Amino acid sequence: MPQRTLAATAVLPSADTSVTAATAPAARRPSEPRTVADGPVSLEGIGDVVDAGRPSGYAHLGERRLPTLGRLVAAARGAASSLRRPTLWPTRRGHWQPAPRAARRHANGRLRVTTVALEPNSFVSGPADHSARPHGMEVLYLVSGRAHLIASAPDGQMRSASELSEGRARVVGAHGGPSGRGHHFLVNTGDEVAVVVRVTA
Repeated sequence: MPQRTLAATAVLPSADTSVTAATAPAARRPSEPRTVADGPVSLEGIGDVVDAGRPSGYAHLGERRLPTLGRLVAAARGAASSLRRPTLWPTRRGHWQPAPRAARRHANGRLRVTTVALEPNSFVSGPADHSARPHGMEVLYLVSGRAHLIASAPDGQMRSASELSEGRARVVGAHGGPSGRGHHFLVNTGDEVAVVVRVTA
């Protein structure tokens, strides 16, 4: 039988090789998840985790306990639902006044609920001036009738007019202050009494 011989350039592993089948690392299969080496886990160096919950030394990162926009809208919607009965409408027309208790119970915390009833073609100033609270905001919600929110420039020129839609809240941010950037007016543009509820933060 003919015998096969190795070429002169073939290299055979020596007997004292340091890598053997028993010591070679096994190839990880793609389906096998990676494992973390056992040992103590330290949070040292992970500042976001270590400092979580601690007060910040930076003023602009300070916590502001302000209600969320969702809370204002929910309070306005609940108050408007309570004011569907005309017997709860304000008897004094053309002035913002505290809403009845049935409407105020939908607002928790520091939310303030007021309401206004406007005769046709009449108007009322609003939203309120937020100069003392630069981060304040408020929500208007139409209860009955038809009304528009008018924004005017400091010289009295009308900038915009947006209709309050039934079933939708109108969010109004801070607008007042020493800069005098204009005013807002709520106008009854319908043929019947318009009732609007306002929730202020």
